Amino acid sequence: MELIKAILLGIIQGFSEFLPISSSGHLVIFAELLQFKKTGVAFEVFVHFGTLMSVIFAFHRDLKLMLIAPFKVYLSGSKDENLLEALRWDYFVIVGTIPAVLVGFTLKDPIEALFSQVLLVFFMLLVTGLLMWTSKFLKERSRHFSILNSLLIGIAQALAILPGISRSGSTIFTGMALGIPREKVARFSFILSIPVIFGATVLKVNDLINLPPTNAEIQNLIAGTFFSFISGYLAIIWLLDVVKKGKLEWFGYYCFFISISGMIWYFLK
Repeated sequence: MELIKAILLGIIQGFSEFLPISSSGHLVIFAELLQFKKTGVAFEVFVHFGTLMSVIFAFHRDLKLMLIAPFKVYLSGSKDENLLEALRWDYFVIVGTIPAVLVGFTLKDPIEALFSQVLLVFFMLLVTGLLMWTSKFLKERSRHFSILNSLLIGIAQALAILPGISRSGSTIFTGMALGIPREKVARFSFILSIPVIFGATVLKVNDLINLPPTNAEIQNLIAGTFFSFISGYLAIIWLLDVVKKGKLEWFGYYCFFISISGMIWYFLK
C-alpha cells in the first residue's frame, strides 16, 4: 500500500510541479487525504530530483547552449547570435533566481510551518485560480526580456514559495502581463525552475544524511522518483501546448474546483 501511495505522490509531484496548479499545495492535500504522513525528507528530496531531471531532459539543448555561451563569447570572442541570446538568458536566469534565494534563506522556518495548514493551501489555490482565469484577458504582445522583467518574474516565483501558489502559473502570468510572448515566457519559466528545484533539493540533503532512508523505504523512493520524472516531462509538454493555444484558464477552473471543494471538506469533516 505504501508503494502505491509513493507512486501516486510521485505522479502528483511531477504533474503539479510544472502545471499551474501548485505542487506544494497538492502534496499537502494528497498527503492529508492518503494519510501518507511519513513521506519524510528522503521522499521530498528524491521526487524533487525526479522533476529536476525531467526539466533538464526537456530543455537539454537550450541548457547546453546556455552553459557553453560564456566560454564561447568571452574566451573565443564568438559573435554568433544564438550564443549571445543564450548568454543573455544566463543573466536573466541568475537575476530571476535571486528573489527566491533571499526568501528561501530568510523565511525558511516560517514558510515550512505553513505546509501543515491545509486550509491555507485551499485559499491560496483560489488565488492561483484567479491568476489563471485572468490570463485570458491579457493581450499577446512582443516585448523582449530585460533584467527588470526577469527580476519581476523572479519576485513572482519567490511568492510561489507559499503552498497553493503555483510557481509556473505566477511566473507565466507575470511575464504575459509584462508583454512577453507567452510561449517565450513559458520556456523561461521552466528553465528558471531549475535553480530553485535544485536549491530546494540541496537544502534537504543534510537532513537526508542525518536521517537516511531504511532499506524498506528504498523501493518507495525509486518508484516516487521515476514517476515524478515521467509525469514531470509529460506536464512540461502538455503545458507548452496549452500556453501555445492560450488556454491557461482551464487550470483556473480546476484550481477553483479543488479550492472550493477542499474548503467544504475541511469545514464538514
